[in-house]
Amino acid sequence: MAGTASVAGEVFVDALPYFDQGYDAPGVREATEIMRNEFERLAARQPMELLSMKRYELPAPSSGQKNDITSWQECVNNSMAQLEHQAVRIENLELMSQYGTNAWKVYNSNLAFMIEMAQKELHKFRKQIQDLNWQRKNDQLAAGAKLRELESNWVSLVSKNYEIERAIVQLENEVGQLRQQQGDENKENIRQDF
Repeated sequence: MAGTASVAGEVFVDALPYFDQGYDAPGVREATEIMRNEFERLAARQPMELLSMKRYELPAPSSGQKNDITSWQECVNNSMAQLEHQAVRIENLELMSQYGTNAWKVYNSNLAFMIEMAQKELHKFRKQIQDLNWQRKNDQLAAGAKLRELESNWVSLVSKNYEIERAIVQLENEVGQLRQQQGDENKENIRQDF
C-alpha cells in the first residue's frame, strides 16, 4: 500500500529513506504528528470538526459586565475588526470582478497553449510508437522469412544426412555381404585345394 499506513496504532511514512531527503527538515515531524492525529480520527470514524463561527459573532458583554467600559470597548474593537474584514472581502470581490475576467482569459489562453503543445507532443510520440511498431513488424517479417529459409535448408540438410546414412548402411550391408561371399568363396577355394 503506497502512502501512509497505520500498523498497530503507529503511523509511518512510506518512503525511500536512503534516497529521499528532507525528513529532518523543520515542520516535517510536526506534519507527521498532524497526519497521525487525522488518521486516528478516521480510524475511530469520528466526524471532522466543524468550522468555528465564533469569531464572526458580535456578542454583547455578559450581564455582569454591562456597566464595564472595558468590556464594551472590547466588543466595539471586535465589531470594527469584523467590519474591516468584510470591507477587505468586498474590495477583493470588486478587484476580482474588474480584473478577474482578464486574468482568467490569460490563464485559459496559457492553458489552451499548454494543451496544444501537449497534444502535439502526444501526436509525435504516437507517431514514433507507430513507426517503431512498423519497424518491429518489418524486422520480424524479414526475420521470419530468414528463419523459414534457414529451416528449409536445415530440413534439406537433415534429409541429405538421412539419405547419406541410409546409403552408408546399405553400402555396409553390401560390403558385409561381399565379404561374406568372398569368405565363402575363399573357404570353397581352400577346400578345393585340399
